[in-house]
Amino acid sequence: MSPSTYDIRGIDLSDDEYTVEQSLVRNKYVAEDADGNVVLRGKQKLFKMKEQFPFTDGQGNDVFEVTAGGVIDVAGNYLLTDTQTGEDVVVLDNDLSVLQDTWTIRDADTERKLAEINSRGALVTLARNTLPFGEWIPHRYEITDRDGDHVGSIEGEFALKDRYQITIDDASDVPKEPVVAAAMVIDAIQGN
Repeated sequence: MSPSTYDIRGIDLSDDEYTVEQSLVRNKYVAEDADGNVVLRGKQKLFKMKEQFPFTDGQGNDVFEVTAGGVIDVAGNYLLTDTQTGEDVVVLDNDLSVLQDTWTIRDADTERKLAEINSRGALVTLARNTLPFGEWIPHRYEITDRDGDHVGSIEGEFALKDRYQITIDDASDVPKEPVVAAAMVIDAIQGN
């Protein structure tokens, strides 16, 4: 299947770089393209039995939602659904450990692996998870395709509110919309 199979109706994420910024109010996010245009907004719905993250385009139109597979699903799976078509697009699987955060992006129907997002540096991950104020250490992830080849990166910046760059170097085999959504969801779920 080509990456266009995973396009989400209502948004066009064809740039190679995006900036994601978290508001001072936790778990609200804005993604901008390289020209500074808002392309996505996301927020975690509070007080839900299953975690939910609705996303809108820059004009506030619903485009997709990410929902936890279970109640308080810190290490589990999250389903990304196109809200305009009702189609399940991909599953974001989390394999959480103290030394490594691994997120696998899978086809929602076949469960075939499409891409992986891995934290870089076991010591940084350990420090982020165990030190007081460790969450202030910027996160860094590498994005790889299903064969483990480098596709891009997610680079956090040291700041009062989370801000990070998503760079896609070669997305020929990887759908961009789920990768950008995953970056925001990872941050919210793990309290980054």
